[in-house]
Amino acid sequence: MKFKINRDHFSSGLQLVSSVVGSRKTMPILQNVLIEARQDTILLTTTNLDLGIKCSVKADISEEGSVTLPVKDLSRIVRELADMEVCVESSESSKSTITTRGSIFNIIGMDSKEFPPLPELEDRKSTEIGRDELTQMLKSVSFAQSVNEERYMLKGVFFQFEQDMLSLVATDGRRLAVANKAMKSEENAQGEFILPSLTVNELEKLPKSGDKLSISFTDRQVAIELKVSSTEEEDQGFRGSVYLVSKVVEGKYPNYKQVIPKDDFKSAVIERELMQECVNRAALVSDERVTLKLKNKEMEISGQSILGDACESMPIIYEGEESTVSFNPKFLLDPLRAIQKDQINLEFRDDMSPGVFKIEPEDKEQPSILCVVMPIRTD
Repeated sequence: MKFKINRDHFSSGLQLVSSVVGSRKTMPILQNVLIEARQDTILLTTTNLDLGIKCSVKADISEEGSVTLPVKDLSRIVRELADMEVCVESSESSKSTITTRGSIFNIIGMDSKEFPPLPELEDRKSTEIGRDELTQMLKSVSFAQSVNEERYMLKGVFFQFEQDMLSLVATDGRRLAVANKAMKSEENAQGEFILPSLTVNELEKLPKSGDKLSISFTDRQVAIELKVSSTEEEDQGFRGSVYLVSKVVEGKYPNYKQVIPKDDFKSAVIERELMQECVNRAALVSDERVTLKLKNKEMEISGQSILGDACESMPIIYEGEESTVSFNPKFLLDPLRAIQKDQINLEFRDDMSPGVFKIEPEDKEQPSILCVVMPIRTD
């Protein structure tokens, strides 16, 4: 195998796949990237057997072939190379030589025949969605995923494809985030699955080199393919498509709809960034609790601990009776950072009831977002 490739394009491809590696000492090849040189591209593939990712990067191929090399070490080497043109050559002994002007690296790899192939999905359901739309929805809910190993079903984002709606849901039991988007789904594309948190992280990092995502799923696996657009491939070097295939989290996701408050709550319109700044400052002297006092056209945000106390005030659109409720500041800051809208609705009732952040966009093409945060009692 022998090819020449642009350093930055090679680095971009390696960076994309380098976080998907195995930790099993019994299979050291899972620490490697499979490099396949074909026609005018190289294919880069990594897997940890639960998640696999493959992308194509343009290159000048002199001799076709394949090899596997330690992906993290290779990524560091390529990133530090001084010259833009990189030459990679491998022999039958699985040793590869990486050269640029003035630099020569000899890297020991492993036989590509030992690399486990990515699974193919059979009897799958498929649909398409815009890349930016899905990424926006994921970022709006993924902060609420559980990190508790015992609650494994909550360690991911729940996807629900209905006839007229796509819903993404995440919860850790103390907060709940839901993003809904009007979307027509064919009958053979309706269904649901739980996408593991590691796959969610990789999906959010996909390159901005395509507009449409194809999502295919079965009861056990999900495949997501990003078609690279020809207008941008010259910038990042990606060709064809970026392909992820992942196991789903097994089990039944809890009925999240019963957690969403159905009573009439009071509502205030909040400037998102201003509230984020005020909560962040009040949290500097709080012991895991900030208190919101809402009154006519104003909200006070206060925190206190043995260090002292702080109080912030900000204007809001609200003309109801005075109310006070306390929350964990992290649970307020996470949705405030994740949501991209300038103004959001804050719904509340009393210090025993959850707070609700809500966005109902004017454009039906945009997703609606809801985040439920459990309160901390103020007594």
